[in-house]
Amino acid sequence: MQASRWSERIEMRRRGKDRFFRGHPQSPIPLREQGTFEGLRYYPVDPSYRFELQLHEHEQKKMVRLKTTYGGERELLRWGEFRFKIGEERCTLQAYRTDPSVERLFIPFRDGTSGLETSEKGRYLDLEPEIHRTPGRKWIVDFNEAYNPWCEYSDDFVCPFAPPQNWLKAPIRTGEKSFGPS
Repeated sequence: MQASRWSERIEMRRRGKDRFFRGHPQSPIPLREQGTFEGLRYYPVDPSYRFELQLHEHEQKKMVRLKTTYGGERELLRWGEFRFKIGEERCTLQAYRTDPSVERLFIPFRDGTSGLETSEKGRYLDLEPEIHRTPGRKWIVDFNEAYNPWCEYSDDFVCPFAPPQNWLKAPIRTGEKSFGPS
């Protein structure tokens, strides 16, 4: 995909998300705050945070429990891992499935911006095979699509925290920033 079309698609999805958050009945923004919602804050779109990566599937897929907000746990199937570099730093992220029969991958992560410029709870990536898998069977891991868990916007939601295995030291300065005043 051409860089300009890719960037435009990211920007269009961001505007659509703002419209959804501003007025949809299923918005995570509390109804009383939707009228004053001015939009989410994002880093600029940056192609250096878009990777085409091989998924290294785990031979032994294992159910793991991730801690959630409010002290609970959520079970996810640890499916595989992505290996890549940001600058000179080698990074590994575990990818999970919420349902073993559905190919969608879920990646909760923290990075060098977590709790400073982005949500202290971490951010998420969702990888849909029909969108994020290349003809060569690699996956597109695009941090420009990183988003906050819905518990960032309202205490009505319970969200899993990124496990320590998905804590990156490198700052990922793209995707959504923390919610609230800048």
